[in-house]
Amino acid sequence: MLQLNQIHKVFNEGTLDEKIALEDINLTLKPGDFVTVIGSNGAGKSTLMNMISGVLTPDVGEVFIDDRKITNLPEYKRSRLIGRVFQDPMAGTAPSMTIQENLALAYNRNRRRTLMKGVTKKLRTTFQEALGTLHLGLEDRLSAKVGLLSGGERQALSLLMATFTEPKMLLLDEHTAALDPARAALITKLTGEIVERTELTTLMVTHNMQQALDLGNRLIMMDSGRIILEVDGEDKQNLTIEALLHEFQRIKGSKMTSDRALLG
Repeated sequence: MLQLNQIHKVFNEGTLDEKIALEDINLTLKPGDFVTVIGSNGAGKSTLMNMISGVLTPDVGEVFIDDRKITNLPEYKRSRLIGRVFQDPMAGTAPSMTIQENLALAYNRNRRRTLMKGVTKKLRTTFQEALGTLHLGLEDRLSAKVGLLSGGERQALSLLMATFTEPKMLLLDEHTAALDPARAALITKLTGEIVERTELTTLMVTHNMQQALDLGNRLIMMDSGRIILEVDGEDKQNLTIEALLHEFQRIKGSKMTSDRALLG
């Protein structure tokens, strides 16, 4: 499904501010894999997401989705293949438009333009059924402006919109980090349900180690632009936060103290 081959990226090369953002990244996701990504600030997590989505291109290496080489494919073309939910609940939706209008934009993203105007009764029913799976009552508020929704409601809508076009894969970029604990727990629960229902290949970056353990079938840990640990299957199911911290210390020979959020 997703394949990254020897990805290397340097920022500000040849200057005093030179930084190796990604170094020799090799990663393969099979169809249906749900991989959680953890690591301290500056580990390369967001750069990895931007490399997959097309915001960045590698200095060295190749990116494939469904055996199709997309290394130099621009972001707007990759959006047909990739759904993405960002950390900021204000991103990913149009606040001045209604819930129905936002869903219509998402629905038509990968479909050919037609002369049909407006939203048909059948499509409206489709929207309501999809919103009903969120259990937030949004199916009864199709005409509400998205800007008036709470952060949790907007993030739930963003999550639904990102999967509405049936992309090849889903990128979740710390999509609960800006929410209070109760709403973060809700979105975490919805994420698990939606990914399981759609069987979407998913890569999720998170600072919350417990969330990384609870969701998905695989986990990777990054540090200094490299993948330093990969765990899957039964080994992941049996992991604890304490065991992860111990493994980091064993690999790096130092304590993971640079980012307290990792202990969330």
